[in-house]
Amino acid sequence: MDDATDRTPDHALPLPELVEARLAGDRKLTDPVKALIREALGDSGNAEDGAGASSAGPLYLGKVTVTGFRGVGSRTLLKLKPKPGVTLVVGRNGSGKSSIAEAVETLFTGTNAHYAGQHPSHAVRWRNLHQGEQTVVEAKLTVEGDPSPSTLTRTWTGDAFTDSEAVLRRPGHGTVPLEQAGWERATRAYRPFLSYADLDNLINGKPSEMYDNIAVILGLDHLNAAARWLTAAKKELDTVVNAEKDKKPLLHAALEEVGHDDRALKALLAMEENGGPDHAVLDALIVGAPTSDEGRLREARLEAAAETEGPDLDKVGAAVDALRHAVADLDDLKGTAAADAHSRAELLQAALSHSDRHADDTACPVCGTEQVLDREWAARAEQQIAALLREAAAVREAEAGLRTATRTLHNLVLLPREIPAVLAEPWEAWGDCRRITDPAELAERALKAAVTLTDACAIVAGAAREELAAKDERWHAVVGLLAEWTKLSREAEAAKPRRTEVSAALNWIKKLTTEVRDLRVDAFAGHTQRIWERLRQQSSVDLTHVGLHGSERANVRKLVMDVTVDDTEASALGVMSQGELHSLALSLFLPRTATADSPFGFVVIDDPVQSMDPAKVDGLAQVLDELGRDRQVVVFTHDTRLPHAFRSQNLPVTVLRVERGEKSKVHVTCDTDPVKEAIDNAMALAQTTNCSETALRHVLPSLCREALATALVEAAWLRRNRTGQSAEHLQSAIDATERLIPLASFALFDDGLVHPDDDVKNRLRHLYGNECTTLIHQCQQGAHPGGFLPHHPVDFVRRVEALAARLRTPEVNA
Repeated sequence: MDDATDRTPDHALPLPELVEARLAGDRKLTDPVKALIREALGDSGNAEDGAGASSAGPLYLGKVTVTGFRGVGSRTLLKLKPKPGVTLVVGRNGSGKSSIAEAVETLFTGTNAHYAGQHPSHAVRWRNLHQGEQTVVEAKLTVEGDPSPSTLTRTWTGDAFTDSEAVLRRPGHGTVPLEQAGWERATRAYRPFLSYADLDNLINGKPSEMYDNIAVILGLDHLNAAARWLTAAKKELDTVVNAEKDKKPLLHAALEEVGHDDRALKALLAMEENGGPDHAVLDALIVGAPTSDEGRLREARLEAAAETEGPDLDKVGAAVDALRHAVADLDDLKGTAAADAHSRAELLQAALSHSDRHADDTACPVCGTEQVLDREWAARAEQQIAALLREAAAVREAEAGLRTATRTLHNLVLLPREIPAVLAEPWEAWGDCRRITDPAELAERALKAAVTLTDACAIVAGAAREELAAKDERWHAVVGLLAEWTKLSREAEAAKPRRTEVSAALNWIKKLTTEVRDLRVDAFAGHTQRIWERLRQQSSVDLTHVGLHGSERANVRKLVMDVTVDDTEASALGVMSQGELHSLALSLFLPRTATADSPFGFVVIDDPVQSMDPAKVDGLAQVLDELGRDRQVVVFTHDTRLPHAFRSQNLPVTVLRVERGEKSKVHVTCDTDPVKEAIDNAMALAQTTNCSETALRHVLPSLCREALATALVEAAWLRRNRTGQSAEHLQSAIDATERLIPLASFALFDDGLVHPDDDVKNRLRHLYGNECTTLIHQCQQGAHPGGFLPHHPVDFVRRVEALAARLRTPEVNA
């Protein structure tokens, strides 16, 4: 890649092939980067180069029909020969020729230079006033390699200029929308259309616009578009990465402000983890899950403390009151008959139980009296017990109530599984109450212990809740920022590899763009200079250098055109005339249309002759002739000097004439040889039966004079081309000459001067015979009041025709 000579064949390849060749040879690029480069260049772009017209061969224009478009009313037909060669479409201003040129451009692109410069309010001008019902542009296309012509048709369906649809019918390929034909990128890169407005834009635009115009001509727009695509992708990825970087310091500060919170510390550590943030830990913190055993334990203890509650004082108070009432009730029965009966019943029950256990022993276990605890005693005792129990029921109920009240209070003394250390003592005092059997003591200590424990729990729980609330408030203030940064961190982590690949692809594209630009500029500049040499003719301006400076950025890119004026260096735009600038613009435009990788075998140019002097028109004819050897060149012009320049230099050309009739009826006819046309008109008049004498005396000689004058002018230009005399001087002299004899002076002598009539006549007789001066005089007489009446009109016309033919023959005029 270091030798420009070795690279030349490589850079001349069509862009997709060039890119693939370079990618295949680049061992430093990874496969993902190569895939990214192909994506940036676009599969559709590559498909256009590979599946469009370029794959089938050059594309040529055949018959073009225009209906209802701009200055064209009813259907107008432009017959073009679909092959290389130059066709001039000539017509005066307003004839409709530019409308046809714009119609062809719009057919392929959907727009044109005229419409692009219009204010939206003027958009209706695209539709013809006299043919408002239907607007259609259609062209027969010859695609080299296809068995029969294709048809491209654009039809307007609405009132806006953009309301159009174009379809291509190609043999063997069916009918598809134009967008699927594969020419969209090619129409930008190789642009086969050049309007007068385009000429101005090429040289009179802003520096950046001039750069872009040439970049498109050089076929760099696709590479530039890929660079823009990659730049936008990199910018988007940079935004993701920078967003994470911008948020990180803010998050750090917020976490540090949280204070002694295990979660904040864990977050800070997880953010700075080697190898990248620990997103799993951060996720757990965001959703509220503890991040370690120690953290979970501390969190659980705080939560347990916050939820700690003492005994239910209402229940304890009720139980204590019930116990105290039971104790009081039992105390009230002491010393009463019921109490005594209760005691006696208990004593008899004890004696009866003893007697049941010792049935054979009838002695009293207390006093020892024999034979007192017999069956009769037992029967009497049972009766007494029943009577005493009935009398002691109140005592039994009081005792049962005391037992129930004691059990109820004991049942309220419950201990939690885990007791905060700070509450161990009051919980222990409360637990001891379960082991107290004395009802009065139990009531006293239980109430005191319950109140003390409940107050302590309230204090501890309140403090825990306050601590948790403070921690949560600080944490919740930062957890949203943590969640946002964690999301950005993940996105940045995912974006970084892609960002690296995009940067590598962008650098590769930029390097290739610069390389291809420089190589193509060299070839392009050389072609431009060769064209300029043809076009400048007698201009003192020498084009020394054409190049592109800078990059695609608007503030640095520009087109550089260096010239010398009489060996003095200058800037082209500062010293060139308008005609020279237009010639320079053509020099910039035409090289790209001639490139081998263009799918278009044609180029359409509208009004290229404006502001050119006669010498440059001659040079333009030569340039178009050279281009027409490999391209179909269609030039629309109102300037008759261009057809004349072709004929005077004996260059092959087809001339079509455009004329406009009423209601925008446009006719296109094949322009015949002007000499032959004048002779044919004269012969038709000579052969007219009963033709008036006035017509034969004045009109017939005038037609013959027109034929001879045209022949002499052609001969003069042929001589001028051999001698190299000033074209501008010759044209001015011809325009100032009215008689045939002085006009013949330019055709017969090399100095371009008007010689005396006798010298001219002697030269004419020497070359063409004695009769020639007589014929010239007779034709000249037709413009005089008396005119000239030939005795044999048909014979007269034939003799004039023969003289005109000899005057036009270069060999005779040598």
